Amino acid sequence: MIEILDVRKTFTRGGLTHEALKGVTLRVEKGDIYGIIGTSGAGKSTLIRLVNALEKPTSGRVLVEGQPLDGRGERELRAVKKKIGMVFQHFNLLESKTVFDNVAIPLVLDGKGKKEIRERVLELLAYVGLSDKAKSYPKELSGGQKQRVGIARALASNPTILLCDEATSALDPQTTQSILALLKRINEEFDITILIVTHEMAVIQQICNKVAVMQNGEIIEQGYVLNVFGRPEHPTTENFVRTVIRNTIPGSVLNDLNRDRPGRVFKLEFVGDSASQPIISRLVRSFDVEINILFANMTEVQQTTLGNMTLQIVGADREIEGAIAFLEEQVDRIEEVEAI
Repeated sequence: MIEILDVRKTFTRGGLTHEALKGVTLRVEKGDIYGIIGTSGAGKSTLIRLVNALEKPTSGRVLVEGQPLDGRGERELRAVKKKIGMVFQHFNLLESKTVFDNVAIPLVLDGKGKKEIRERVLELLAYVGLSDKAKSYPKELSGGQKQRVGIARALASNPTILLCDEATSALDPQTTQSILALLKRINEEFDITILIVTHEMAVIQQICNKVAVMQNGEIIEQGYVLNVFGRPEHPTTENFVRTVIRNTIPGSVLNDLNRDRPGRVFKLEFVGDSASQPIISRLVRSFDVEINILFANMTEVQQTTLGNMTLQIVGADREIEGAIAFLEEQVDRIEEVEAI
């Protein structure tokens, strides 16, 4: 569906050169909701602008539905771009036009008739829950309503791909949830592939099935969201994951525990069914140890439960070793935590 092959993008301004993308390769399959996450300046917005040819790569290739974007004439490029909708961070609505007219813009530019335009616009406004706002102007709308207008406009030409550049970053948390739910619904009901750029890991967690993490113009980690959340490999990815999945306790607390009550501390990870099993209860019944649960957290990612637990085991060495062996068989990962 979307292939980005060894793409580099260099900008030169005022005699200074900046390499925004450094050999990026990415594949988005049909039906994916693919998230690209990174801090400001990571290159994610530049990357998404290559997909609808708002930017051209310095080197490398971008293919949409198997067809390269380079080497095309203006007419061919326009035909490809009609199948790509774009949702912007700051809505990009024309303040002088009504909601109806804003949604109609792509259809007017495409030369559609008035009857077809009216039917399609009213259909889309109903879909995004704004039937009563057709005659309103953008200044009369909330941020969430403006973004719904932007989404309706992006859908006007029946795209197969929807690009979202920080589509929720200007919205409050509750409104963000409703917009993400709408995007997921669009993906499922219309089989539209969505590529979404964000700096919020909660967005990735809620609707994406795959994710790429960017840093300094490079993809440092990518894969299925469940795998990346469950076992982040790069420190930057781990920092993003920690914003939605807390899995550590303060070092000062750990040191106090080791000083005041000697024992060994372990971090446990559970995925799926293992997160709902009474493992700690079985552990206490089977071994002569005391268990002090220091931290526990459960999060749902892609309809799968991820659990984290940090606990202290106190007892004789032989009993603790038996408890560790038991846990190794029951949980997905166990790691001993040393004092700082």
